Amino acid sequence: MKYHAQVEISLKKGMLNPEASTIQRALALLNYQVENTATMEIIKFTLEAEDSDVAHDEVVEMCERLLCNPVIHDYQIQINPVGD
Repeated sequence: MKYHAQVEISLKKGMLNPEASTIQRALALLNYQVENTATMEIIKFTLEAEDSDVAHDEVVEMCERLLCNPVIHDYQIQINPVGD
């Protein structure tokens, strides 16, 4: 069965985020006042697996081996059957 996977990757709380700081300063220069600026990477793909649990386990393995650094990143996974 095919599944759509979406992985949202962000820095763990307390990690320095220079990209978010730059965005916040740039917005302030444009007279927009924002707080708690953060950045997130979203990766979407389709995979084949026996069921949604197997698909989820495979995506967790992908995250921990390639897509992010579990020491500094948090990630959230969404798995949906193709057609939903």
